[in-house]
Amino acid sequence: MKLDKAQELLKRDQAVVSPSYPRAAPFVMERGLGAEVWDVDGNRFIDFAAGIAVCTTGHSHPKVVAAICDQAERFIHISPDYYHTVWVELSERLAEIAPFSEPAKVFLGNSGTEAVEAAIKLALHHTGRPLFIGFQGGFHGRTLGSLAFTSSKTIQRRGFGPPAIGVTQVPYPNAYRQLLRPTGDDYGETVVNYIEDQVFKSVVPPEDCAAILVEPILGEGGYVVPPPGFFPALRALCDRHGILLIVDEVQSGVGRTGKWWAIEHWEVEPDIVCFAKGIASGVPMGGIVARESVMDWPEGAHGNTYGGNPLACAAALATLDLVEEQLMVNAQSMGDYAMDALEEMQSRHPTIGEVRGKGLMIGVEFVDGNGTKQPAHDLRERVIEEAFSRGLLILGCGESTVRLAPALSIEEGLLDEGLRVMEESISTVST
Repeated sequence: MKLDKAQELLKRDQAVVSPSYPRAAPFVMERGLGAEVWDVDGNRFIDFAAGIAVCTTGHSHPKVVAAICDQAERFIHISPDYYHTVWVELSERLAEIAPFSEPAKVFLGNSGTEAVEAAIKLALHHTGRPLFIGFQGGFHGRTLGSLAFTSSKTIQRRGFGPPAIGVTQVPYPNAYRQLLRPTGDDYGETVVNYIEDQVFKSVVPPEDCAAILVEPILGEGGYVVPPPGFFPALRALCDRHGILLIVDEVQSGVGRTGKWWAIEHWEVEPDIVCFAKGIASGVPMGGIVARESVMDWPEGAHGNTYGGNPLACAAALATLDLVEEQLMVNAQSMGDYAMDALEEMQSRHPTIGEVRGKGLMIGVEFVDGNGTKQPAHDLRERVIEEAFSRGLLILGCGESTVRLAPALSIEEGLLDEGLRVMEESISTVST
């Protein structure tokens, strides 16, 4: 694989771009179509990363491109001091698919971090309470408010001082790596019992807790799917104490898991939903959907310059149409297919400790292979590097997990090809 033009651009990048960006591979994109991408040297790759689960409909889906171009010809920006049709249409659509029965209202911004910040502020305003509970391993953004909840890597917090708001972190219900002594058959219930019996008695007075913020499937922390009893027990806990339940669906939402929202797999209704990433197929957008009774802040309490950006709204409406028409079903069927293939792969490779996921949000955790479940971080990194050399883009998450989050439009043939490359990479680096 030649990377001559790529290496030249990497040198230019190093001279002028902030060193804070982590880079997974020396990939310099030139173009993309669906779940395939090409670099500036003409090398073709299968994309199992989709811009960190952003390119929901694949790269440059013609219907999304057409919606953006049509809107750009009309107007590109009008501030939130005024109104425009596609902003209202998108908000109506999001309210229709909100994962709760009560009428919903929508706040639009530009990113996942902004979505979480909005949810934090709304919870503070609505409840009048000052404290929150988050989960270890969670990632909710890098601005100072959201950073108080983020705990997937210490580098993300090092050097930025104490948290801006009061957040108590508790273990995420990872049944594969249990930090708490189980109190029953369901480890998710164990975690909720810990909050009730320990945290609320010694750290956080429940009457001071505004909200619990949680990812339905842990993202950056390792693509961890919680046990079935976790969310029903967590919802009951929140109801007992008048606490809001905020679900961060930035990575798991918009059809990625085979449902509009991952929380729907547990038939639990949250109070606020954070979304971003895949909502507009790559055009920056984020926001929250909240119960109408919760979104009670007054005019001027929160806002932004680019909220309801018309290009992003047009892209989001096209994205939602495609997801509803075919891609959510495809995410479920291709996800089931990939899980079956990966579980077969696991039987051939003792270094695969666990395969987990829902829809096309799948994690493959690597271990040392001798039965201790010791995380194999270096092996995971070598797999990613070897896969890149063979034409497959994959990203890590957690200490030793590879995430598979391709476009929801991916077809079986391309999925098969990518999985073959992945297994070849595992075999190569494990010898």
